[in-house]
Amino acid sequence: MRVAVLGAGIIGVSSAWYLRAAGHEVTVIERQPDAALETSYANGGQLSTGHVEPWATPETLPQILEWRHHENAPLLFRLQADPHQWAWGLRFLRECRPARSEHNFRQLLALGLYSRQAHDELRHTLNIDHQAQDGGILNLYANPEAWERGLRAAQRVEALGYARHAVTADQALAIEPALQDARPHWHGATFTPRDGSGNARLWTQGLARACAQRGVVFRYGTRVTALHAEGTRIQGAMLADDVGIAALEADVFVIALGSDSALLLRPLGLSLPLYPVKGYSVTLPLIDPANPALRVSITDDAHKVVFTRHGDTLRVAGTAEFSGYDRSLNAVRLEALVARTRTLFPHLVNFNHVEPWCGLRPATPSNCPLIGPTRWDNLFLNTGHGTLGWTLGSGSGKALAQLVDGQQPDVAYRFTTRDGLQ
Repeated sequence: MRVAVLGAGIIGVSSAWYLRAAGHEVTVIERQPDAALETSYANGGQLSTGHVEPWATPETLPQILEWRHHENAPLLFRLQADPHQWAWGLRFLRECRPARSEHNFRQLLALGLYSRQAHDELRHTLNIDHQAQDGGILNLYANPEAWERGLRAAQRVEALGYARHAVTADQALAIEPALQDARPHWHGATFTPRDGSGNARLWTQGLARACAQRGVVFRYGTRVTALHAEGTRIQGAMLADDVGIAALEADVFVIALGSDSALLLRPLGLSLPLYPVKGYSVTLPLIDPANPALRVSITDDAHKVVFTRHGDTLRVAGTAEFSGYDRSLNAVRLEALVARTRTLFPHLVNFNHVEPWCGLRPATPSNCPLIGPTRWDNLFLNTGHGTLGWTLGSGSGKALAQLVDGQQPDVAYRFTTRDGLQ
């Protein structure tokens, strides 16, 4: 079949890889001049299978209320006169119920385990240089109450067969000596030894090159302006580039446009439970690249910030801002990332050279991505991964390709159906 994949981030390129491996003729449409130049460009870099707890939990609500007046808060809702934001928020409140939160956690962990296996297989096959580190992830907790919450989260993960356990302060320092300067700022830690990190942009661009070598066609610098539906099928996609406007026909269309997926499908009458959540990062050069510091990735639970080494640089990423499709950089929120880096790692990086970034992460109220068919026979979704696109990307692409072929992926996940999204 001729398959058009719309979007060349980690999700779209992963989908293209597995669709091509299944024998399909694949074309990828991307408005940027290369793959992974938007949401996949400068994220936190964690492959965090053991850290897939959804945002929507009973404990989250009081925190949101506490943070609402703080410009540098880890999670900030900017309420707007936007019915889609309000509808998303109401769904989010429903997902905060204990039973729903537990269900979503189990869904995400199942998909995470499936994706970890798929990613490892691709690494072995393709040997893409993406600054991978396999030392694990350390979660730091600021006080006894937060640590108890972290221990409960670790126990839930371990109960389902994935290692994540408490470590003493001495053990944490043995795992990552660079935390010595930060010792006054954390009380306890958990460690997930099988997790890791890597540069999602480098991986996605390397995977795109591997796709192209196997016959996948990439049309960069090309925007998708509309889909044309007739009856139960999508007849074509309208494309615009520097040359002009043209129609693209295909047997199957895969929507992997991140937050813009919702905008493209609204004119067809399909309202995705999807809202953009702006995340920020800063990248700073290491003072001494030969220093083996930060051989594991660090999550600072209190500030919802991650620290990941990418070669000779440190990536610091975090915060969630609900402000619609605004892509502007907020200096206060960026400075919060830099300030936390100064507190925890004052002697590790050069603070005179800060590379800022922000991107829109496509979030569902449950945090569970939308993967699978729609009411149109030949239209499939692979979007809504929120902060977990890098972690869930390989498995999502593999599962999507199987669903396109009418197969059921071997993972206990609730995919979309033609009768409804979830």
